[in-house]
Amino acid sequence: MAYSVSVDIGGRALSIETGAVAKQADGAAWVRYGDTVVLVTAVASREEADKDFFPLLVEYREKSYAAGRIPGGFFKREGRPTEKETISARMMDRPVRPLFPAGFKNEVQIVATVLSSDQENDSDVLGIIGESAALCMSDIPFPEPVSAVRVGRIEGNLRINPTFSELDDSDMDIVVVGTSSNIVMVEGSCKEVLERDLLEAMKFAHRHIVSINEIQNELVRQAGRPKRSYIPPPDLTEIKNDVRSMFLAETVEAITIPDKVKRQEMMA
Repeated sequence: MAYSVSVDIGGRALSIETGAVAKQADGAAWVRYGDTVVLVTAVASREEADKDFFPLLVEYREKSYAAGRIPGGFFKREGRPTEKETISARMMDRPVRPLFPAGFKNEVQIVATVLSSDQENDSDVLGIIGESAALCMSDIPFPEPVSAVRVGRIEGNLRINPTFSELDDSDMDIVVVGTSSNIVMVEGSCKEVLERDLLEAMKFAHRHIVSINEIQNELVRQAGRPKRSYIPPPDLTEIKNDVRSMFLAETVEAITIPDKVKRQEMMA
């Protein structure tokens, strides 16, 4: 069964759909803004990875057919990610990575695919909205929605999600990402903008972010799955501090011994 929610952002409808495609993913979101469409899927392993870091992979790809083109000539297939795709993938990674539970080490893969581009609305912010919706609807432990908007300023007036042509006349181009209570990431560039104007732009952005988060919560109520049980690892800070205090000095002394045989004996 398909579910859909929408909200007006900057005079254009932003809609998020789920349930029609990518049904085998743990979570999937079909995000449309204007005639730009991005499909985002999220999948997590059931077993914890044997790694000392959180193995999150985020991929963002813009297909040539999204703009009505087919690769031809010598290269007849999609090539490696462009600089724009790499930057967009990193921009999707940064706001969600710290929100996963502490100690969560299951492998998570998030893939955003631009299926249609109207050549006016940038799809990078849609990727962030889509990954949040996919994670929140899935059984992957993820706490709350995050949303992203782009803010421009044209002739002193703030503009939410300006088009590519509008950005040519804008002295501000920032992407703001946030939860309903906080801003978690700001990225972009400005042309000698005053600090108070930048702060006002962030507040302006957050009001729209809250609206998008609300429709994400509504979609979760309609189509969300129960979250899988997750028991965080025990806090070993005290044990680590005890081991460090007992053996750190000896270890440092051991690795600085010039004689190889004595050094190995000391290390053993």
